[in-house]
Amino acid sequence: MTQDASEPFRALRMVKDEAGIRAEFQTLPLSALPDADTLVRVQYSSLNYKDGLAVAGKPGVLRSYPMTPGIDLAGTVMSCESGRFEPGDAVILTGWGVGERTDGGYAERARVRSEWLVALPPGSTAQWAMSVGTAGFTAMLAVMALEDHGVTPEGGEVLVTGAAGGVGSTAVALLAAAGFNVTASTGRPAEADYLRSLGAATIIGREDLPALKRPLEKERWAGVIDSVGGSTLAGAIASTRTHGAVAACGLAGGSDLPTSVFPFILRGVTLAGIDSVTCPMPRRRAAWDRLARDLPAERLSDVTQLHPLADVPALAQQILAGQVRGRVVIEVG
Repeated sequence: MTQDASEPFRALRMVKDEAGIRAEFQTLPLSALPDADTLVRVQYSSLNYKDGLAVAGKPGVLRSYPMTPGIDLAGTVMSCESGRFEPGDAVILTGWGVGERTDGGYAERARVRSEWLVALPPGSTAQWAMSVGTAGFTAMLAVMALEDHGVTPEGGEVLVTGAAGGVGSTAVALLAAAGFNVTASTGRPAEADYLRSLGAATIIGREDLPALKRPLEKERWAGVIDSVGGSTLAGAIASTRTHGAVAACGLAGGSDLPTSVFPFILRGVTLAGIDSVTCPMPRRRAAWDRLARDLPAERLSDVTQLHPLADVPALAQQILAGQVRGRVVIEVG
């Protein structure tokens, strides 16, 4: 039976007390949701590294307790006081602090601000949207940033670091679909065939980039999408070609950047930061429309696994241990 808007809903809650921080499945009334103008029936969410940190009880992600994590959600509008959406409209939400500062997608209901929502592109589904999720959305923004800075398939090799992860997998697939010659950097050699199936032409080891210590190394990359940071990003910058571009969108390998100004002032390399959380709505819509065009559901089927909400606590430990490949969609509704 379909739930009425007034009925209680199930949620994964992170709670904190004298015993510490832990995950609990709870049944809650709608009155437990935060104040906002739009009520959404959540059908799917996804699992990102940040979600893994939150559900594992690591500090720095959730700003208060109790809190429902889940930085992504997709579903249908139940009510919208602003008039931006009608009941039944299919919507996507990524970013804006959802699942960090306010309750997120690991619940059957979400109450959010309508200006945070993107209409689901025509012909796509909520499950597809969450197989893309924040990771795929971030990858698309990074591809667009490289293109904005003049990186083209004719310009030479494009590097993707952390290539077996959620952002990296999608970036490899998107770049290959656009005709780029993609080199994938990974610390998991067993994933080489998987990365080639996504379109990577060359596979290099995770250790290759940190080994590049000089301020300027041999020019190789026309563009880079980096989700690792640290010495990996520094090595990638040092080996980027003159007037190339590097899109930085993660820090799985560290937040420091041991580099110099030489690649920027002697080669004109551009370092573009990718912020998927507060990305302006026009660019957000453009990214989702292009994802629907360039990354249809059939292209994601081999890189996506579907799990029920009950599996999230175990999956959080797996993603933090580097044992999750590609994308994980969480069936909530």
